[in-house]
Amino acid sequence: MHDAIELEKRGVPTVLLCTDQFIATAQATARIKGLPDYPFVVVPHPVGSLSQAGLMERAKLALPHVLELLLVS
Repeated sequence: MHDAIELEKRGVPTVLLCTDQFIATAQATARIKGLPDYPFVVVPHPVGSLSQAGLMERAKLALPHVLELLLVS
């Protein structure tokens, strides 16, 4: 979250992907950084142990939300 917010402040369009296990941490970090409503995309946890095919499925789930944030926000 910290990096995403810092990049956004520098004018770099950014979307944070967060697993559902870390939603509270992402929200707390956004509050601390002064952007409590900073939007982010949530994917199911875990991702680190997934196969390439599993990661591709998560990416397909996230893509419409990522595009929405990049193109609408």
